[in-house]
Amino acid sequence: MQLALRNGQEREEIWVAYQGIIYEVTDSRLWRDGKHYQHWAGQDLTEELDEDAPHTEKVFQRFKAVGQLG
Repeated sequence: MQLALRNGQEREEIWVAYQGIIYEVTDSRLWRDGKHYQHWAGQDLTEELDEDAPHTEKVFQRFKAVGQLG
């Protein structure tokens, strides 16, 4: 899987990774154009979200897991 290409710019799909799991966030209105506040899609957000996120990891339960980081 090529996570970097699913950034909302290169392709229509918008994916992010968190704690080794890749999630499809394309349908989330919060990820339009591949950006959510200061976070960009197409990358592993584990370190960024562990430090800054106002929410817990449970937010990813609403998204479909599409793969794992290898």
